Amino acid sequence: MFSSGTEHWSTPIELFDELNLEHKFTVDVCADTTNYKVKRYFNKKIDGLSQSWIGETAWCNPPYGREIRLWVEKAYESTKIVGCNTSVVMLLPARTDTRWFHEFIYNNPLCSVKFIKGRLKFSGSKNSAPFPSMIVTFKSL
Repeated sequence: MFSSGTEHWSTPIELFDELNLEHKFTVDVCADTTNYKVKRYFNKKIDGLSQSWIGETAWCNPPYGREIRLWVEKAYESTKIVGCNTSVVMLLPARTDTRWFHEFIYNNPLCSVKFIKGRLKFSGSKNSAPFPSMIVTFKSL
């Protein structure tokens, strides 16, 4: 009933542009040649999970399946080093009941969460998403 049939949701450009004005992203860590939002990006060939995000201001809209935990954990690990000058901003489904939310986001002093009011209409989609969304920002000290 609540399944979307896809794990890939292309970021609405208006939302990205607003976030990019604030953060000035240096890399899109989870993109492909059709949906990248930053000139420098990692795709399946240049696997973002195997690249260093240290020292970057990274944008990440990961696949929303089981793999999402790996992306959230990578953001957490990349920003927990004091003085590493790293920020990762993620567009995520607001799944506050998941293990990854509680392990890496909830009560994390290096993390802020902004819940998006209503349901996003992702780029290329006729309808709004069947789930709520949130912007999660990890930032090193």
